[in-house]
Amino acid sequence: LHRFDHEVRFFWAVHVTHHSSSLLNFTVGFRSSVFQPLYRFFYFLPLAWLGFQPLDIIFAFALTQIWGIFVHTEIIGKMGWLEYILVTPSHHRVHHASNAKYLDRNMGMFLIVWDKLFGTFQPELSAKEYEPIRYGLTTPLEKETPGTIVFHEWNSIGKDIQRADLSWREKWWYLFGPPGWSHDGSRLTSEQMRAQETGNQSSNHATKELVEIPTLVNIDGHKSHRK
Repeated sequence: LHRFDHEVRFFWAVHVTHHSSSLLNFTVGFRSSVFQPLYRFFYFLPLAWLGFQPLDIIFAFALTQIWGIFVHTEIIGKMGWLEYILVTPSHHRVHHASNAKYLDRNMGMFLIVWDKLFGTFQPELSAKEYEPIRYGLTTPLEKETPGTIVFHEWNSIGKDIQRADLSWREKWWYLFGPPGWSHDGSRLTSEQMRAQETGNQSSNHATKELVEIPTLVNIDGHKSHRK
């Protein structure tokens, strides 16, 4: 269900409060929307359907909450073999990043194996492999008052679905489509941002190769002339 928080705009409007901080520390683990408790209990309904007792469910909830606070930090590095099993601070730093490669990755709350199974896993890369992590939203808020943080996405949704020039289908997508979806391409989803970044990197790499080829030819020609 955490994946819905990131891939359905209606739920993202609630969850965005948690991701709005440009810092990452233990206090971010407590940064949640006032609306989140209205549906988060659904996360644990499968345990009840499977026959787990209330105390078992309470224990599972407490464990995920405590661990969920622990992983919101920059001061703990990679944790060896635990990186293959659990959601670690390193994995969760990626989850909170606004860099295109890291968007909507590492959705797990306790076990990272689910992300590896469903294709949403992304390891934290070094500065040599990728750019430094940027936390927060892809478009920073102009004001960071409590009201703006909690309601800004709802306000944006309201403006989108009230537009008279949109069809009912387009309005539906603005409400329940992925965050960033737009009918005219004026905004980008996380997948589109990732594809755009990959395309730019490929283009830059190709340009670099085209520049290097004549350079090598010139060098060879210069050497031949000297001979």
